[in-house]
Amino acid sequence: MPTLVLTTPLRDVPGIHPRDADALASMGLPNVGRLIAHLPMRYEHEEAETGIADLEPGRIISARGEITATRVSGMGRKRRFEAVLCDETGRLDLVWFNQAYLRDKIGPGSRLRVQGTAKQRGPGLQVANPRFEILDPSSDEPAEYDARLRPVYPATEAINSRAIEKCVRTVLDGALPLIDDHLDADFRRARELPTLRDAYRMLHAPESEGDHQSGRRRLAYDELLLLQLGVHMKRAHLRRTLTAPPLRHDDAIDARIRARLPFTLTPQQDRVVADIARDLSLSTPTNRLIQGDVGSGKTAVALYAMLMATATDHQAALLAPTELLAEQHFLSISSILEGSEVRLALLTGSTPASERASLLAQIEAGELDIVIGTHALLTETVKFHSLAVAIIDEQHRFGVHQRAHLRTHATKAGETPVTPHVLVMTATPIPRTLGMTLFGDLDVSTIDGLPPGRTPVKTSVVTPDRRPDVYQRLRIKLDEGEQAYVVVPAIDENSDDGPTNLRTLMRRLEEGPLRGSRVAALHGRLKRDTREHVMGRFRAGLIDCLIATTVIEVGVDVPNATIMIIEDADRFGLAQLHQLRGRVGRGDKPSACVLIGEPTTEDGRKRLDAMARTNSGFVLAEKDFEIRGPGELFGTRQSGLPPFQVADLSRDLELLEMARRDAAEWIDRSPRLNEPGEVTLRRRLMKRYGESLGIGDVG
Repeated sequence: MPTLVLTTPLRDVPGIHPRDADALASMGLPNVGRLIAHLPMRYEHEEAETGIADLEPGRIISARGEITATRVSGMGRKRRFEAVLCDETGRLDLVWFNQAYLRDKIGPGSRLRVQGTAKQRGPGLQVANPRFEILDPSSDEPAEYDARLRPVYPATEAINSRAIEKCVRTVLDGALPLIDDHLDADFRRARELPTLRDAYRMLHAPESEGDHQSGRRRLAYDELLLLQLGVHMKRAHLRRTLTAPPLRHDDAIDARIRARLPFTLTPQQDRVVADIARDLSLSTPTNRLIQGDVGSGKTAVALYAMLMATATDHQAALLAPTELLAEQHFLSISSILEGSEVRLALLTGSTPASERASLLAQIEAGELDIVIGTHALLTETVKFHSLAVAIIDEQHRFGVHQRAHLRTHATKAGETPVTPHVLVMTATPIPRTLGMTLFGDLDVSTIDGLPPGRTPVKTSVVTPDRRPDVYQRLRIKLDEGEQAYVVVPAIDENSDDGPTNLRTLMRRLEEGPLRGSRVAALHGRLKRDTREHVMGRFRAGLIDCLIATTVIEVGVDVPNATIMIIEDADRFGLAQLHQLRGRVGRGDKPSACVLIGEPTTEDGRKRLDAMARTNSGFVLAEKDFEIRGPGELFGTRQSGLPPFQVADLSRDLELLEMARRDAAEWIDRSPRLNEPGEVTLRRRLMKRYGESLGIGDVG
C-alpha cells in the first residue's frame, strides 16, 4: 500500500470495503481528506457494555448475548420481527418494526451485540429497532464497549452512520498527522483554541462532552475567520490599490440636485446623503450599503448619488433585479429629470436587438449619463465610457460576486482604468450577524424613518373560508374609488396551486365579487410593452384591481392603491411578504393588507403572526433570521458564498465578533497574506473564497 496521504482514495485504504468506498464517493467523500472533513451531526451517549441484568430503562444500552427465540408477528404494514437475547445474567426482548426480513439473518443460536434505548415492558426490558452486530462464532469476539459518546454522521441508504464511523476510525490515526495548522501556537493559545489535528480528533472520537464542543469551536472559528479575512482583504485591496473618480460636491451642486427632487428630504435621508456625498468626493472607492424600510425613500437618495456623477461629467448605472423594477425606476426617474440635460436610458433583456446595439454604442461613447437596467448590465458587451457610480437595488437579490463583477466595467477611455463607487440598497434590513458576514465589506447607512404622509398598513390574517368576506370588503373599497392589488403565487391553472393561481382567480373574481370592476393581470411572462401599458393604466386610475404575481414586490408606487390581498400567504417568505405589503400605504389614505392562508407548519404560522404584529422591516428581519436560521439566509444561491459547514450564526455571534476583530488586525498587518508563515492560510482562503469574493487577483 502507498503511504497514506489526504488525497489517498478510500478504495486504496486497507480495512475499508470497496462497497463502502463507493458509497462514500457517491456522497462526495472519495478520499481520506474529504472523509475526515465529514463531521458528525450529533452524538449519542452509550453506556458501557454490561450484562443484561445490569441494564437500566431509559438509557442507551450496549449488551451482547445469544438469540434463543424469534418470531414474526402482526399483519400487513404492522408486521414486526421479535427476538429474545440472553446472556448468563438475564433476558432482553428485541423488536424491529417493518423488518420481517431479519428472520433470514437472525435466528436461534445467533450471537449479537445490540445497542439501543431500553424501555420497561412488563417485568423485563425491551429495545425497539436496536442497532446490531452479528458476531462471528468462528473468530474471537470483539472486546466489550466502554461508555462513550458515539458520533452520528450524515448518511445515506447506501451506507449508514455506523459504517461511516468505522471507516473514519480506520483512517483517523494515520490522517491526523497530515493536517497542517494555519494558526500558530501563540495565536491559538491566546484564544483557547486546540490545534486543527486535535479539533478533528475531538469531533470524531470525543472522550467527553467538552471534547467535541472544543473541537467544534475551533472549526467554527476557522470558517468565520476565513470569511472575515477574505472580506477584509477585498476591502483593503479596494481602498489601498484601486481608484475611483472623486466627484464634485458643493452648495451649488447640492441645491441643483435638491431642486430636481419632487419632495424635501427627511432628516434621515439628509443624514444618508451626507454619508454618500462625503464618500463620493474621495478617490477611495465607496462600498456602502443603504438599508431602509419599504417606502423610506432610498430611490431619492440613489438619484442624488447619480446626479453627483453627472454633475462631474461621469456616468451612473442603476441595477435592478427584475425588468419591472428597472422599468419603474426608469419611468419615475425620467419624470423627475424631465426638462433636464441628463441623458437617461433603459437596458434590459427585453430591449430589442437593434435598439440594444445603439444603446451600447452610446454608453461606450459617453453619450448617455444614467443607464438603468437589470443583470443585462453585467454582460461583457456593456462598456461604459466613464462609470463613476454603480447602484445595485435590492441587494439581497444579487451576490457578492456580481457586486464585484460590476466594477470590471469601470474604464475611462485613454486613461488608467478606475473602479466606480458602489452603493447597494435594500428594503430588506440585514440582521446584525448577517451584516457582519455577508455584507462585511460594506459601510452601512440606515434610513430609519418614513417620509411624511405615509400611513401605517393594518395587516390581518384570515383563513380561506373567510375569502368571500375579504373580497366583499375589497369591492366596497373599489366602489369608493380606491385601487387594490391581489397577489397570487402562480400564473397557470396546471400549476397545482388550486383555485388561487392567477388565471383561475381572475376569472372567478370577474364573474363574481368584482363583476363590473376594471381588472387586469400583471406577471413576468407579459412583454415589456404590455407590462408598461398595464402599469400606466393602473397608475392613471384606469384599472381598479391588479391581479399579479410577485413581479410587483418592489418598485411599484401608486398612492391610491390602499388594499392588498395575498393569497396562499403562508407560501411566501417573510421578507417577500413585507416587500409586497409595501406597495400599499404609499399615500395618506388608511391602507390594509390581508393575508389569506392556512399554514401547515409552525414556521408558516410564525411568519404570518409576525406580519400581523409589526410593520417594521427591521423587526421582521431579525424574526426571519430567528425562524429560518442562518443556513437558508446565508446559502450559496442567495449570497454567492459557500455555506458554512460548522459555524452557526444564530449561536456563534461571540466567535464571529472575535474572528472579525482578528481578521481586521491581520489584514491591517498583512494586506495580502503573503508572509512566509501565511502560505497555508492564504491557500485555504483562496480555495474557499477566492472566486466568490473576487479576491483571486489580490496580491
